[in-house]
Amino acid sequence: MKALVTGLKLIALMIIILGILYPLAITGIVQVIFPHKANGSLLVTKGKVIGSVLIGQKFERDRYFWPRPSAIDYNPLPSGGSNLGPTSAELQKQIVSRRTILLKTYGLNERAIIPLDLLFASGSGLDPHISPEEARFQMNRITRTRGFDKNGENELHKLIDKYIEPRDFVVLGEPRINVLKLNVALDSLGAKLGKDNGK
Repeated sequence: MKALVTGLKLIALMIIILGILYPLAITGIVQVIFPHKANGSLLVTKGKVIGSVLIGQKFERDRYFWPRPSAIDYNPLPSGGSNLGPTSAELQKQIVSRRTILLKTYGLNERAIIPLDLLFASGSGLDPHISPEEARFQMNRITRTRGFDKNGENELHKLIDKYIEPRDFVVLGEPRINVLKLNVALDSLGAKLGKDNGK
């Protein structure tokens, strides 16, 4: 009986230490040291939360940069890819469909080269980044939709260059651009140029 009581006391102590005190201590520490990251890396504009820079969002309007395709329609709950292999007929169908839409949108011929990350979905379905090549590919559409003149086009090019994030630790990953951050900056640029037409 004494061993049982001792065991129950130990379990209660461990619950208090590991289930209550430790999580509270860690939460308090990260709230002090990394408050932005600890709260989901949320991006706030004009006092309103518009999203997290860690989770890809659906941008469909022509006046914005589009993210990579998502096999889960950017729903964070069932995060994942399509699991379609390179020999999948369904994957081929999706790629052909995406390519056809892009060729039509940009008025390109069948031989045009389209950045691969505009054709293939990311592994998580929530990739918040696009490649610099993908961003530059979308420039003509955005310039046309927003009514940017040559100066506006030059400013847009500078904006893309400004938001390129380098490889991690110089060697890991690829240069990339956060779509949400870029689109927020794009709206600011449009307002600055007097071309925030809202289309």
